[in-house]
Amino acid sequence: MLRDKRHVLITLMIGTSMAAIDSSIVNVSLPVIQRQFDVDIDEVSLVITSYMITFLLFIPLTNWLKNRIGYYHLYMTSIAVFVLGSLLCSISGSIQMLVLSRIVQAVGGGSIAPTSLAILSESFPKKERGSAIGWWGIGNVMGPALGPTLGGVLTEYLGWQAIFYVNIPIGIVAVLMNMRYLGFLKARKRCNPPFDFKGYLLFVCFIVLLQFTLTSTSDKFGFTSWQFMTGVLLTAFFLWLFIRSSRKPQPLLDLSVFGIVAFNRAFIIVALRSLALFGGMFFLPFLLQGYLKYTEIQSALLLLPNALVMLLTRPVAGKMADNGMIRNISIFGIVLVSASFFLFAQINTGTPAWFIVAAMIVRGLGISFLIAPVSTAMLNAVTAAQTATATSLNSLILQLGGSIGIAVSGSMHSYIYDHYTGKGYESMLAEHYALRDGFLFTAVLMLVTLIPAAKLPQKVVKRLKHKEALG
Repeated sequence: MLRDKRHVLITLMIGTSMAAIDSSIVNVSLPVIQRQFDVDIDEVSLVITSYMITFLLFIPLTNWLKNRIGYYHLYMTSIAVFVLGSLLCSISGSIQMLVLSRIVQAVGGGSIAPTSLAILSESFPKKERGSAIGWWGIGNVMGPALGPTLGGVLTEYLGWQAIFYVNIPIGIVAVLMNMRYLGFLKARKRCNPPFDFKGYLLFVCFIVLLQFTLTSTSDKFGFTSWQFMTGVLLTAFFLWLFIRSSRKPQPLLDLSVFGIVAFNRAFIIVALRSLALFGGMFFLPFLLQGYLKYTEIQSALLLLPNALVMLLTRPVAGKMADNGMIRNISIFGIVLVSASFFLFAQINTGTPAWFIVAAMIVRGLGISFLIAPVSTAMLNAVTAAQTATATSLNSLILQLGGSIGIAVSGSMHSYIYDHYTGKGYESMLAEHYALRDGFLFTAVLMLVTLIPAAKLPQKVVKRLKHKEALG
């Protein structure tokens, strides 16, 4: 019997928030890092892409490591490695060392979110899981929301190194709290499953090819070139090989969860949501800092209401999910997020700041009422033995969908901009239309998620009953 669930939840929130903030805090500092190391944009972009790719490659190892060393040691080691990577980043004297340090960071960060979500899922009974996920999700979502604001302030006043230094005290607190409140995890049974080397190699090939095709190939040759099409075919081929390899006993990822209809519906929503949110938010810095000429800190402050609204409403959404309102509040969230991007599309020079703030509030409210119920539906659709796989797949598709969304959005923006300049529009007007069309596309993409959301159960009943961690 787990006595102090509140402290367990707070402990998991601290570790998850630390890793989540780092996913966006670096972006605003890239121009400063570029100037200090005197490198071009392609080189400094490795600070982001090296982290993302390593993060993706480490997520599938979570389930195997959980069985091998247990949740407690996996979570503790992940945070320790992440803090070590942060320290190395802060003392990096060259772009090469910074990139290598980011890889170390990602090795730790790749398993923090799925491991903490799995611990949470197995430590709270089903009737309390939605509320727990709602609170836990504050850290997971507030991190990316607050990251740009925090990164802008730290970089301007303390230098770019401060965005990595900030993880060290947080990490120390997380380690101490892990030792104090997660010790009960040591009693969980462990096993020694074989490692699926073939499956992991195929997964690595799939991820690397996908990233290369979406970034390098599309930028150099375009979406209609034979080089890009070849990359797509090779990526699809290795994905097919990976799926085939997962049918054997003890695969890298147990893809049998995709045989559960309720899981598939929630998974599709998460995938499309990631594509839309990461891709759509990619346009915001260009709109605020480029087209509207706001400074870094001004644009970061305009993003802040989005984070504050999520802070206030995420627990409410989680409680509503516990009370059996999964389908309705998911649909409500989707409509609000889509509406926020329609509002972003209306922003032009002369648009008052209050209108931008209102759009951010609508977006924050929509995300709150979308994430908690969908995550609850996904976790409640699987058995206890499938929880680690489900949380790994959730983290994987969030990161992968975001990566695809950013890559596609960047290329789409360039195509639309060239289309309008080719028609004789002035550069500034073409930029405005390119941003507007990007937001409209994102709004429509969000509405597509209404199709699987309409089929979510209003109350989730487990497909296979199993003993809850709390009895």
